[in-house]
Amino acid sequence: MQYQTNTLEHHWMPFTANRDFKAEPRLVVHGKGINYTDHNGNKVIDGASGLFCCAAGHGRQEIADAVAKQLMEIDYSPHFQIGSPPSFELARRVAALTPDDINHVFFTNSGSESIDTALKIAMAYHSARGQGHRTKFVSRERAYHGVNIGGTSLSGLMKNREIFGSVMPGVVHMRHTWSPDARFTRGQPEQGADLADDLERFAQLLGGQNIAACFVEPIAGSTGCLVPPKGYLERLRDICDTYGILLVFDEVICGFGR
Repeated sequence: MQYQTNTLEHHWMPFTANRDFKAEPRLVVHGKGINYTDHNGNKVIDGASGLFCCAAGHGRQEIADAVAKQLMEIDYSPHFQIGSPPSFELARRVAALTPDDINHVFFTNSGSESIDTALKIAMAYHSARGQGHRTKFVSRERAYHGVNIGGTSLSGLMKNREIFGSVMPGVVHMRHTWSPDARFTRGQPEQGADLADDLERFAQLLGGQNIAACFVEPIAGSTGCLVPPKGYLERLRDICDTYGILLVFDEVICGFGR
Protein backbone atom coordinates (compact mmCIF):
# COMPACT_ATOMS: atom_id res chain seq x y z
CA MET A 1 0.00 0.00 0.00
CA GLN A 2 1.27 3.47 -0.90
CA TYR A 3 0.84 6.23 1.67
CA GLN A 4 0.61 9.96 1.16
CA THR A 5 3.18 12.11 2.92
CA ASN A 6 2.29 13.99 6.09
CA THR A 7 -0.46 11.55 7.08
CA LEU A 8 0.43 11.29 10.78
CA GLU A 9 -1.51 14.24 12.15
CA HIS A 10 -5.01 12.76 12.11
CA HIS A 11 -4.24 9.71 14.23
CA TRP A 12 -4.51 10.38 17.99
CA MET A 13 -2.42 7.59 19.52
CA PRO A 14 -3.05 6.14 23.00
CA PHE A 15 -0.36 6.05 25.71
CA THR A 16 1.86 8.18 23.45
CA ALA A 17 3.35 11.65 23.58
CA ASN A 18 1.77 12.48 20.22
CA ARG A 19 3.68 15.67 19.41
CA ASP A 20 7.01 14.01 20.17
CA PHE A 21 6.12 10.92 18.16
CA LYS A 22 5.04 12.86 15.11
CA ALA A 23 8.19 14.98 15.27
CA GLU A 24 10.31 11.80 15.24
CA PRO A 25 8.07 8.88 14.23
CA ARG A 26 8.82 5.23 14.83
CA LEU A 27 6.89 3.34 12.16
CA VAL A 28 6.81 -0.36 11.45
CA VAL A 29 5.93 -1.32 7.89
CA HIS A 30 6.35 -5.09 7.81
CA GLY A 31 6.18 -8.07 10.15
CA LYS A 32 7.50 -11.61 9.77
CA GLY A 33 7.88 -14.17 12.53
CA ILE A 34 9.09 -12.41 15.66
CA ASN A 35 10.45 -9.39 13.78
CA TYR A 36 9.15 -6.04 12.64
CA THR A 37 10.81 -3.96 9.95
CA ASP A 38 10.70 -0.21 10.51
CA HIS A 39 10.36 2.48 7.85
CA ASN A 40 14.15 2.82 7.71
CA GLY A 41 14.61 -0.87 6.94
CA ASN A 42 15.82 -1.86 10.42
CA LYS A 43 14.80 -5.16 12.03
CA VAL A 44 13.07 -4.86 15.41
CA ILE A 45 12.36 -7.87 17.64
CA ASP A 46 8.71 -7.85 18.67
CA GLY A 47 9.10 -9.02 22.24
CA ALA A 48 5.53 -8.05 23.13
CA SER A 49 3.77 -10.06 20.39
CA GLY A 50 2.09 -6.97 18.99
CA LEU A 51 0.12 -5.98 22.06
CA PHE A 52 0.03 -9.58 23.36
CA CYS A 53 -2.30 -10.49 20.47
CA CYS A 54 0.15 -11.92 17.90
CA ALA A 55 1.49 -14.83 19.94
CA ALA A 56 1.83 -17.00 16.82
CA GLY A 57 4.07 -14.42 15.15
CA HIS A 58 3.62 -12.14 12.15
CA GLY A 59 3.14 -12.97 8.47
CA ARG A 60 2.07 -16.60 8.95
CA GLN A 61 0.88 -17.78 5.54
CA GLU A 62 -1.34 -20.53 6.94
CA ILE A 63 -3.11 -18.04 9.20
CA ALA A 64 -3.57 -15.54 6.36
CA ASP A 65 -4.97 -18.31 4.15
CA ALA A 66 -7.43 -19.45 6.82
CA VAL A 67 -8.61 -15.88 7.44
CA ALA A 68 -9.04 -15.22 3.71
CA LYS A 69 -11.02 -18.44 3.27
CA GLN A 70 -13.34 -17.58 6.15
CA LEU A 71 -13.85 -14.01 4.90
CA MET A 72 -15.08 -15.37 1.58
CA GLU A 73 -17.39 -17.89 3.30
CA ILE A 74 -18.92 -15.51 5.83
CA ASP A 75 -17.11 -12.48 7.19
CA TYR A 76 -19.44 -11.56 10.05
CA SER A 77 -22.85 -12.18 11.50
CA PRO A 78 -24.24 -10.65 14.69
CA HIS A 79 -24.91 -12.72 17.79
CA PHE A 80 -28.21 -11.02 18.62
CA GLN A 81 -30.83 -13.74 18.14
CA ILE A 82 -28.77 -15.23 15.30
CA GLY A 83 -25.47 -17.07 15.06
CA SER A 84 -22.90 -18.65 12.76
CA PRO A 85 -21.42 -22.16 13.15
CA PRO A 86 -17.73 -21.10 13.39
CA SER A 87 -18.30 -19.08 16.56
CA PHE A 88 -19.91 -22.07 18.27
CA GLU A 89 -17.03 -24.29 17.19
CA LEU A 90 -14.50 -21.78 18.50
CA ALA A 91 -16.36 -21.63 21.83
CA ARG A 92 -16.24 -25.43 22.03
CA ARG A 93 -12.50 -25.47 21.41
CA VAL A 94 -11.83 -22.74 23.98
CA ALA A 95 -13.96 -24.58 26.54
CA ALA A 96 -11.88 -27.70 25.93
CA LEU A 97 -8.77 -25.77 27.01
CA THR A 98 -10.18 -24.22 30.17
CA PRO A 99 -10.11 -26.05 33.50
CA ASP A 100 -12.84 -28.15 35.08
CA ASP A 101 -16.32 -26.69 34.71
CA ILE A 102 -15.29 -23.35 33.18
CA ASN A 103 -17.02 -24.22 29.95
CA HIS A 104 -19.01 -21.21 28.73
CA VAL A 105 -17.48 -18.54 26.48
CA PHE A 106 -18.57 -14.93 25.93
CA PHE A 107 -16.69 -13.32 23.06
CA THR A 108 -15.51 -9.70 23.24
CA ASN A 109 -13.42 -7.42 21.05
CA SER A 110 -10.68 -6.40 23.49
CA GLY A 111 -9.28 -6.84 26.96
CA SER A 112 -10.88 -3.60 28.12
CA GLU A 113 -14.28 -4.77 26.92
CA SER A 114 -13.68 -8.14 28.58
CA ILE A 115 -13.13 -6.55 31.98
CA ASP A 116 -16.17 -4.29 31.80
CA THR A 117 -18.20 -7.31 30.67
CA ALA A 118 -16.89 -9.32 33.64
CA LEU A 119 -17.97 -6.50 35.97
CA LYS A 120 -21.47 -6.61 34.50
CA ILE A 121 -21.62 -10.40 34.66
CA ALA A 122 -20.65 -10.27 38.34
CA MET A 123 -23.37 -7.71 39.08
CA ALA A 124 -25.99 -9.65 37.11
CA TYR A 125 -25.00 -12.93 38.78
CA HIS A 126 -25.45 -11.59 42.29
CA SER A 127 -28.68 -9.80 41.34
CA ALA A 128 -30.10 -13.04 39.93
CA ARG A 129 -29.30 -14.74 43.25
CA GLY A 130 -31.05 -12.06 45.27
CA GLN A 131 -27.78 -10.45 46.39
CA GLY A 132 -27.92 -7.21 44.45
CA HIS A 133 -26.41 -5.44 47.47
CA ARG A 134 -23.00 -6.80 46.45
CA THR A 135 -21.70 -3.65 44.79
CA LYS A 136 -18.09 -3.45 46.01
CA PHE A 137 -15.09 -4.62 44.01
CA VAL A 138 -11.54 -5.43 45.07
CA SER A 139 -8.51 -5.04 42.84
CA ARG A 140 -4.80 -4.53 43.42
CA GLU A 141 -2.13 -1.86 43.32
CA ARG A 142 -0.05 -1.81 40.11
CA ALA A 143 -2.83 -3.71 38.34
CA TYR A 144 -3.87 -2.97 34.77
CA HIS A 145 -7.38 -3.87 33.68
CA GLY A 146 -7.90 -1.87 30.52
CA VAL A 147 -9.01 1.63 29.61
CA ASN A 148 -12.80 1.61 29.88
CA ILE A 149 -14.46 3.20 32.92
CA GLY A 150 -14.70 -0.04 34.87
CA GLY A 151 -11.21 -1.21 34.00
CA THR A 152 -9.71 2.19 34.77
CA SER A 153 -11.40 2.10 38.17
CA LEU A 154 -9.97 -1.34 38.90
CA SER A 155 -6.50 -0.42 37.70
CA GLY A 156 -3.88 0.35 40.31
CA LEU A 157 -1.72 2.51 38.04
CA MET A 158 -2.19 6.07 39.24
CA LYS A 159 -1.05 7.72 36.01
CA ASN A 160 -3.84 5.90 34.19
CA ARG A 161 -6.56 7.29 36.42
CA GLU A 162 -5.42 10.47 38.14
CA ILE A 163 -7.17 12.89 35.76
CA PHE A 164 -10.46 10.97 35.76
CA GLY A 165 -11.53 11.52 39.36
CA SER A 166 -13.14 8.65 41.24
CA VAL A 167 -14.47 7.10 37.99
CA MET A 168 -16.46 4.10 39.34
CA PRO A 169 -17.17 4.14 43.11
CA GLY A 170 -16.90 1.17 45.42
CA VAL A 171 -13.48 -0.11 44.30
CA VAL A 172 -10.66 -0.77 46.80
CA HIS A 173 -7.13 -1.97 46.12
CA MET A 174 -5.03 -4.61 47.85
CA ARG A 175 -1.26 -4.25 48.02
CA HIS A 176 0.76 -5.54 45.08
CA THR A 177 3.01 -8.58 45.50
CA TRP A 178 6.34 -7.18 44.32
CA SER A 179 9.15 -7.32 46.87
CA PRO A 180 12.83 -6.32 46.52
CA ASP A 181 13.75 -9.62 48.19
CA ALA A 182 12.20 -11.57 45.29
CA ARG A 183 13.66 -9.66 42.37
CA PHE A 184 16.03 -12.48 41.29
CA THR A 185 13.72 -15.36 42.21
CA ARG A 186 13.09 -18.04 39.61
CA GLY A 187 9.41 -18.85 39.44
CA GLN A 188 7.13 -18.07 42.38
CA PRO A 189 8.66 -16.43 45.46
CA GLU A 190 8.51 -18.41 48.69
CA GLN A 191 7.35 -15.43 50.77
CA GLY A 192 4.36 -13.14 50.35
CA ALA A 193 1.26 -15.35 50.41
CA ASP A 194 0.10 -13.38 53.45
CA LEU A 195 -0.47 -10.35 51.21
CA ALA A 196 -3.67 -12.09 50.10
CA ASP A 197 -5.02 -11.42 53.58
CA ASP A 198 -5.66 -7.85 52.40
CA LEU A 199 -8.82 -9.31 50.89
CA GLU A 200 -9.80 -10.67 54.30
CA ARG A 201 -9.26 -7.20 55.79
CA PHE A 202 -11.55 -5.64 53.17
CA ALA A 203 -14.14 -8.33 53.85
CA GLN A 204 -14.04 -7.37 57.53
CA LEU A 205 -14.08 -3.63 56.77
CA LEU A 206 -16.74 -3.54 54.04
CA GLY A 207 -18.61 -6.71 54.90
CA GLY A 208 -17.80 -9.76 52.82
CA GLN A 209 -21.48 -9.99 51.90
CA ASN A 210 -21.19 -6.63 50.12
CA ILE A 211 -18.25 -7.52 47.86
CA ALA A 212 -19.18 -8.72 44.38
CA ALA A 213 -15.82 -9.76 42.97
CA CYS A 214 -12.05 -9.65 43.34
CA PHE A 215 -10.14 -8.91 40.13
CA VAL A 216 -6.54 -10.11 39.86
CA GLU A 217 -3.99 -10.62 37.11
CA PRO A 218 -2.44 -14.02 38.00
CA ILE A 219 0.83 -12.63 36.61
CA ALA A 220 0.70 -8.85 36.47
CA GLY A 221 2.17 -7.59 33.21
CA SER A 222 2.06 -3.81 32.91
CA THR A 223 4.57 -2.77 35.57
CA GLY A 224 6.94 -5.67 35.08
CA CYS A 225 6.06 -9.36 35.17
CA LEU A 226 5.03 -9.85 38.79
CA VAL A 227 4.84 -13.57 39.51
CA PRO A 228 2.60 -14.29 42.54
CA PRO A 229 4.12 -15.80 45.68
CA LYS A 230 3.48 -19.46 46.37
CA GLY A 231 0.07 -19.90 47.96
CA TYR A 232 -1.07 -16.33 47.19
CA LEU A 233 -3.68 -17.13 44.54
CA GLU A 234 -4.85 -20.16 46.50
CA ARG A 235 -5.38 -17.96 49.56
CA LEU A 236 -7.44 -15.51 47.50
CA ARG A 237 -9.55 -18.44 46.29
CA ASP A 238 -10.18 -19.60 49.87
CA ILE A 239 -11.21 -16.13 51.07
CA CYS A 240 -13.52 -15.63 48.10
CA ASP A 241 -15.16 -19.00 48.75
CA THR A 242 -15.66 -18.11 52.42
CA TYR A 243 -17.59 -14.92 51.63
CA GLY A 244 -19.23 -15.85 48.33
CA ILE A 245 -17.04 -13.40 46.40
CA LEU A 246 -16.39 -14.09 42.72
CA LEU A 247 -12.70 -14.40 41.82
CA VAL A 248 -11.95 -13.01 38.36
CA PHE A 249 -8.57 -13.77 36.80
CA ASP A 250 -7.64 -11.19 34.17
CA GLU A 251 -5.43 -13.22 31.82
CA VAL A 252 -5.66 -10.88 28.83
CA ILE A 253 -1.87 -10.44 28.95
CA CYS A 254 -0.66 -13.70 30.49
CA GLY A 255 -3.17 -16.26 29.20
CA PHE A 256 -2.97 -18.81 26.36
CA GLY A 257 0.74 -19.48 26.74
CA ARG A 258 1.87 -15.87 26.48
